[in-house]
Amino acid sequence: MKNTAKNTICLWFDGDAENAARFYAETFPNSSVDAVHRAPGDFPSGRQGDVLTVLFTVMGIPCLGLNGGPAFKHSEAFSFQVATADQAETDRYWNAIVGNGGSESACGWCKDKWGLSWQITPLALTEAIIDPDPAAAKRAFDAMMTMHKIDIAVIEAARRG
Repeated sequence: MKNTAKNTICLWFDGDAENAARFYAETFPNSSVDAVHRAPGDFPSGRQGDVLTVLFTVMGIPCLGLNGGPAFKHSEAFSFQVATADQAETDRYWNAIVGNGGSESACGWCKDKWGLSWQITPLALTEAIIDPDPAAAKRAFDAMMTMHKIDIAVIEAARRG
């Protein structure tokens, strides 16, 4: 399959791009594994016939997983931000990432087992911290600062005061 996107996010993996792409496709809507390309020859972190690149889509965003080896690691400088409609959706994505070998971080951030960062961000949180009432926004923001996974009910209660 040919990549026709003008802009594709390239994510470096240490030999596990296909497994990551399949996990994302199973976890998130509008996601898929679009093509798996094998190396036509040996390369620094693999051999001819090994998976070299994987074209995949994450929630409509075209990506390319490159099995580049151990030289580079993911960091929080790049993350996928996923806007969620309710607590059930927030919990589903958070639990899928953290429960599949990932780890929790602060304020709705977590990492998957490949080291890629995700922000699981309820729309209620986004609306609360941009509330036109600065006191309401600060209360919601302060509540968020104490959380790992976002609890919408707590955010909404803080916003109301």
